[in-house]
Amino acid sequence: MNSASYDAVIIGSGFGGALAAYALTQAGQRVLMLERGRWAHRDADDWNQRQILIEQRYRGPVPVDVKQYGARRFSQIYPNETVGGKSVFYGGASLRLRATDFARWPFSYADLAPYYEQAESLLGVHGTVGSDPCEPPGLQSYPFPAVELSAPARRLQQASDQLGYRPFPIPLAINFSDAQRTRCVLCNTCDGFPCRIEAKNDLAATVLRHAQQRGLHIASGAIARRLQIESGQVRGVEYLDASINQSQVAEGRIVVVAAGAIQSPALLMRSGLDHPLMGRNLMRHCNAVCSYVFPFRTNPEQVFHKQLCFGDFYEDLRAELGTAVGVIQDIYTPAPEVIQHHAPPGGRWLAGLFAPFMQNLLCIAEDEPQLQNRVRLNDALDARGMQGIAIEHNYSRDDRRRRDYLLGHARRVLRKAGGLASYTYPIDSFSHAVGTLRSASTPEEGVLDSHCRVWGVDNLFVTDGSFMPTSGGVNPSLTIAANALRVAAKISGANGPLA
Repeated sequence: MNSASYDAVIIGSGFGGALAAYALTQAGQRVLMLERGRWAHRDADDWNQRQILIEQRYRGPVPVDVKQYGARRFSQIYPNETVGGKSVFYGGASLRLRATDFARWPFSYADLAPYYEQAESLLGVHGTVGSDPCEPPGLQSYPFPAVELSAPARRLQQASDQLGYRPFPIPLAINFSDAQRTRCVLCNTCDGFPCRIEAKNDLAATVLRHAQQRGLHIASGAIARRLQIESGQVRGVEYLDASINQSQVAEGRIVVVAAGAIQSPALLMRSGLDHPLMGRNLMRHCNAVCSYVFPFRTNPEQVFHKQLCFGDFYEDLRAELGTAVGVIQDIYTPAPEVIQHHAPPGGRWLAGLFAPFMQNLLCIAEDEPQLQNRVRLNDALDARGMQGIAIEHNYSRDDRRRRDYLLGHARRVLRKAGGLASYTYPIDSFSHAVGTLRSASTPEEGVLDSHCRVWGVDNLFVTDGSFMPTSGGVNPSLTIAANALRVAAKISGANGPLA
């Protein structure tokens, strides 16, 4: 078993890990990043819907057991694993939480605001200030302006105008403008796909590359087994180097866990750490896609149109329920073969036939933290000799109410745009998973302190979405990125964002 020492060891290369690595390398620290996935191929198959959405080209070899939507038995899912984490597959949506979303957090929106601005700059976000009816305070500008709406998005814009809604351009981390890199070609394989030409500003194509230029070492195919903890300090990270099937130990003055809201609590539990809230309060948003069939082909040119977001309803139920409602976003229609694959057995042929005539809206509703929604360890060992992971999750009545409230408005827009018949598809992925190691002002209220340090372990920090006490009503990616910059500034002793 070999060992190596660094100023910081970061576990995970998603938003929490990549942004922390960037800030720490900017501060001159020697950083090792452990990532269980491999680099994306960036070839033709990365834009092949069958390869990515059906065959799951990047799925890891070890499944996670999941029991959800009231199921009596566990089923298995195989999460994607790649350098850059979920950013490689997300659609670039980069929205800030609202100031009202921080009511139950141990720090405020004002504390995070300068790091939001830095994250938007690093991710090259395109947007339009002043267009969001619930825009948070202090947002002065985006690095780049929003691009012109494509035809499917214009259809929804016109329908929304007639209804009196105020959709705004989704702030997108996609390279529409920078001529020094390959620019977006407005294809229809963005959300859910690695970008073959690296025009999506995923972390592997942007932030991690900059950090590598400052000395970041990325060990891909490195599976963190456990943390070696003694006397309130992490002494090392034991990991499996899958390329040689050999155990290694990485030593760091600081250890940052950023493996995601599913893997991070599992790692801490495997390491012997214990807390009543560890793995609890799993949130992932209560999401559903509202689809309508139109009497014409809705996107015959197959152009990109994830461009509009509806924030009109964000605060409608906060006084009653104490949470945001959420947002509605434009979303693409998958290929007929993908729709057929996921459709109920009796309607697959018909679903595939209707695919070219469909247009959709994604409803993203805030879900509330519940103790019974959790990540825990299995008794059985997985193929890598580690205790497996089990997820238990169900939505509350209020979660479903927020989702249905958004679905009602989404149906109005799609009907006004010309839709004839609808279908609702509930989302069962954990792409927005947050909350399992929540930060709080006291150790009784959370696993992490306000700087996302694990209570009782002086040199152990968590920067992925598991830190979030509540989920808010927008994609959590930008918030995770901004918080990682905030925590890294604390680690490095900076008083604000590092240039």
